[in-house]
Amino acid sequence: MNGQNFKKKVDQLWKDLTTAVDQINRSENDVVIRAEEILMETDAAVRQLKDLLRQYQFPDWSNEIYFFKNTKPQFVAVYIYYSKVLAIEASKPYADSQALRSYYENERSNLLYFYNEQREFISYYRRKSTYLDKKYFVRFKFDFKLKLSPELYSYDEEFSTSHDHIVSQILANDLLEQYLTNKIDSKDGKDNSIDHIKNLEWTAPKVALIELLYALHQTKCFNGGHSDLAEIFRWAENSLNINLGNYHKTLGEIRLRKIDRTKFLSLLQHNFNQYLDDLDL
Repeated sequence: MNGQNFKKKVDQLWKDLTTAVDQINRSENDVVIRAEEILMETDAAVRQLKDLLRQYQFPDWSNEIYFFKNTKPQFVAVYIYYSKVLAIEASKPYADSQALRSYYENERSNLLYFYNEQREFISYYRRKSTYLDKKYFVRFKFDFKLKLSPELYSYDEEFSTSHDHIVSQILANDLLEQYLTNKIDSKDGKDNSIDHIKNLEWTAPKVALIELLYALHQTKCFNGGHSDLAEIFRWAENSLNINLGNYHKTLGEIRLRKIDRTKFLSLLQHNFNQYLDDLDL
């Protein structure tokens, strides 16, 4: 299997999993039943991911590092997250709202042990550092001078590195912390939503977002076209935690483009059409 085919299959597997999770969460079933259904879907997806990896040989370390630092952890994080939600919800007491709030607060406090235990690696990961990636995210490269998980020997060495599982735990615990916070803040402590709750970060160029917001404004997509431009940009900056600067000046720069003045909108159209074509295959 070549690299392009491997990436395509993995991307499709992730899309299928997130679609299944979303559909299950939209059902009226109890939170425990939904979590169990999602765990079955996720287990099947991780097994398929493992089978795909058996058929593929990474061409270099950078590709292997990306897979074990980014790709695999997002799958496993879903499984860890819903496993913890299931355990918490299946064991919660039948009690009044104050007792439930205390229960969820205690569960949230338990997360501190993980954060304290792994604080050095968490700092490395959150700062997007790379200087130890070959030790952390390449198979068969365990460095016993580093802090390793005591469960390391129970992992499949063909499908694991020393730290990819810890990344999965970070992602899952971040989701769980938000889930528990929502439970604590809810009036009755009985909010049954277990959707993934995660702050979104705009990682494309700022000029691309500015181009998109101008297009949405001109198409009257907000409040029936009654929102002014400044209001839309303030909303985007607050929601995505980004400073768009002098967007009027940026619009002038967009106007001066010689080829394809709306290149980000063209890219969106191309990528979405490609996605639809892929679904038709």
